Amino acid sequence: MKYLSTYIRHYRQIATLGLPLLLGQLGMIMTGFADTFMVGHYTTESLAAASFVNNIMNFMTVLCMGFSYGLTPIVSATNARGDRRGVGVIVKNAILLNMAFGIAVGLAMLLIYFNVEKMNQPANLIPLIKPYYLVLLASMVPMLLVNTLRQFTDGIGNTRLSMWIIIGGNLLNILLNYLTIYGNFGFPELGLLGAGLSTLAARVAMAAAYIIVLSRSHRYATYVQGIRHGDIDSRISSNIFATSWPIAVQMGLETGIFSFASIMIGWLGEIPLAAYQIMLSISTIGFMVYYSLGASMSIKIAGYYGNGDITQIRNCSVSGLHIIMACAATACLLFFFLGEPVIRLFTDDVAVIAVAMLVIPPLMLYQVGDALQVTYANALRGITDVRPMMITAIIAYLIVGLPLGYLLAFPCGMGIVGIYLSFAVALLLAGVLFFAKFQIDLRNLTRQ
Repeated sequence: MKYLSTYIRHYRQIATLGLPLLLGQLGMIMTGFADTFMVGHYTTESLAAASFVNNIMNFMTVLCMGFSYGLTPIVSATNARGDRRGVGVIVKNAILLNMAFGIAVGLAMLLIYFNVEKMNQPANLIPLIKPYYLVLLASMVPMLLVNTLRQFTDGIGNTRLSMWIIIGGNLLNILLNYLTIYGNFGFPELGLLGAGLSTLAARVAMAAAYIIVLSRSHRYATYVQGIRHGDIDSRISSNIFATSWPIAVQMGLETGIFSFASIMIGWLGEIPLAAYQIMLSISTIGFMVYYSLGASMSIKIAGYYGNGDITQIRNCSVSGLHIIMACAATACLLFFFLGEPVIRLFTDDVAVIAVAMLVIPPLMLYQVGDALQVTYANALRGITDVRPMMITAIIAYLIVGLPLGYLLAFPCGMGIVGIYLSFAVALLLAGVLFFAKFQIDLRNLTRQ
């Protein structure tokens, strides 16, 4: 009991702050489930094409999301000093910086679009892949604004606003999916393209909701003045960029192993690609839960770091690990006992179900590494030691993860199971390296 009493206050604070983040993330999961469910019951070809595009596009999505995460600790520290107008100036610079970063990444993503035919994907999927790809790419523009404004409101401690906007946008996405994928209530039957257009419309609506709430609420008036009238300051932009780009690289490479794995799985055929999309949708449950709690922990650690309270930084990080590992254990139990029924929600194709079932054991295995790396990546973010995260990501994901996936899948003949085993190894390696760096930082802070 004495041991638990050290951490129980942190459990409560992390859960309280993280619950709105978690509900918002679960709203995103619900949309992913609905997209995969609806497209999967439309045709297996559409499900396979969605798998390829979504996994490629997720690389850009998470890269841009990670870049926006660099804003949160800066906003939190400035807001703690009571400088609300200064926060607005920072946000204005961050909006422009995030837009420029996202557009640059988007232009690079066009290279993939123009070379889809050279990636050895099933030929019958190409007519479905290309229009869906372009629509999702266009939807990233409003999402860049959503990312930035979400980190701003989270950074000042108002996580509920983003929760409601994201849930509302995702419910709109599901409704539009129902109307446009199948052609219900007089809407055209657009299939996979309808799912893409629904995502675009929902993201535009979320960006509009943020602008309306922030501009009309008295609570944000001083912040908005800073956004409207603040100067574009190269010093502020440089500070944001220095914090943001290592996080973007770390998260981008982490997602990149899943995105580029979809290309390799496409070499295995249409059935494994469809199964991969289902299992990725299911496994996103764990990641989103872990990251919501990790982000909450990061905000608390940033506050302790600003006050120089090393003991509470340590206690908060341990508390975060306890909570996130408990969630990982729960996820494993759900995958084990409910895996097959959940898979059957997405498709009636017996061949796809059989392949997806093979992935459950390695999917359970990699939850441990995923939980560990999320915990200590966010702990490092809380103390703004973000550059080592990028180096670790390069080692774990790019140097180890991707080559190991290819080796296990093809020369060793393990197929999709081998690729999932490589995920487990890469995530665990990243988690161990993040943990080691955080412990070194704590020792150095204690000596100061």
